[in-house]
Amino acid sequence: MSWSVKTWYRRRVLENESIPDNLWQEAVTRLRCLHGLSAIELKRLREYVILFLHAKQISGAHELVITGEIHVMIAAQACILILNLDLDYYDGWVEIIVYPGEFIRDYEYVDEDGVVHHAREPVSGESWLGGPVILSWEDTAAAEAGVGYNVVIHEFAHKLDMLNGDANGFPPLHADMNQQAWSEAFGKAYAIFCLNVDADEATVIDPYAAENPAEFFAVISEAFFEMPLVVKLRFPAVYEQLALFYRQDPAQRWRREP
Repeated sequence: MSWSVKTWYRRRVLENESIPDNLWQEAVTRLRCLHGLSAIELKRLREYVILFLHAKQISGAHELVITGEIHVMIAAQACILILNLDLDYYDGWVEIIVYPGEFIRDYEYVDEDGVVHHAREPVSGESWLGGPVILSWEDTAAAEAGVGYNVVIHEFAHKLDMLNGDANGFPPLHADMNQQAWSEAFGKAYAIFCLNVDADEATVIDPYAAENPAEFFAVISEAFFEMPLVVKLRFPAVYEQLALFYRQDPAQRWRREP
């Protein structure tokens, strides 16, 4: 779709669709990752949410009824990642499936000896390459608790990571970014974090980040938006790379907060 046609199409959607003011204000108040946004940024985010909801299908599983609150809460958290990017970053897939709470992930994996294992485990979110995002509504709503946990940001960070193939913690960088700088910042931080977790040291950032580089990128993206001052203090080089990638500086926004 050419730029002019895309712009015209989006304007048409925005002219004909909207978000109720009460739902929007509730999301802005409840979600810490939106605190400190300027009026201009909130206006752009609201437009992105409208366009996102027009393009995506959100379906409930296990008889969960998808309400306006669920629509707006999920879309607002998904769109904060691309606030200064473009909705095109979420092209190529349509569906978001929402469970009332944790759901069972059923999968197979091969161990170091080549033996195939079957596993079942409860999870709060999952992203498929070229497929849907699956979320737990209970965990999605928990983002307002202010503990640095955000399953929507986590899973949509995986989606960005998958833009160049399987998630590996190395999403496609902008032309003005340096791949070596990204590798060095994330490689060093991941190694240090894994050592801390292996030593059973207390970590403010979710220990699940030590699972693999893809999970480290997703978890550190959660923290970047939910507790940016912690990331900037603990891993300044990673914070710098994330600020370049997302083209945002959440720590600066938080400093403006009362």
